[in-house]
Amino acid sequence: MSTVILRGGVEVEKPLEVALEFLAAYSGYEGSDSSAPASFDESDLRLANRGGARISAAEIAAILERRGQIERGLRKIHPDASLADATSSIPWIPLRRLFDAFADIRGIGFSKMTKALHRKRPALIPMLDSVVQAYLTGDSPGTGSAGTFGERATALVRSYKEDMDRNRSVLREVQRKLASRDYQLTEVRILDLLIWSLSGAT
Repeated sequence: MSTVILRGGVEVEKPLEVALEFLAAYSGYEGSDSSAPASFDESDLRLANRGGARISAAEIAAILERRGQIERGLRKIHPDASLADATSSIPWIPLRRLFDAFADIRGIGFSKMTKALHRKRPALIPMLDSVVQAYLTGDSPGTGSAGTFGERATALVRSYKEDMDRNRSVLREVQRKLASRDYQLTEVRILDLLIWSLSGAT
């Protein structure tokens, strides 16, 4: 299998093995189901916490006050929308509006938001935790630093797509091989695991 080329010329050799190592340690989150694609409720936030989001009870309550706005945003984005699609086919404006539904909630940044939303649109929304944000902004510190909350988050997702596009064929190959082992992961999630491998988190 070919290597995955990350930023700075870093090569992830044996990406399938790296992904399998991660899944062996954290498979409980990957195998869990979220609520219906157009719904958003407390169970989605509890699931995000199983994935390390650490959303407090007060933050859960504050987010759920925006439930109607969040669900309207989700309805504007097809459940199968994928970051692997052509750039012109990606619903960037609805995505930005969905992200803006989380703006100005005390304690909620890109990490907690995207961990909550990833399972709703797993092929489209990466988990922008501190490791991934540092990776995306390492060579472009201005990425995601201007505009509204939603615009900044969307800028990071656009940046993430560059890595997706550069490694598309390898990510799809890894996805197929994982599926043969009963792991149903999107290319977005696979890339996330490989970026995390750089931090030694696996």
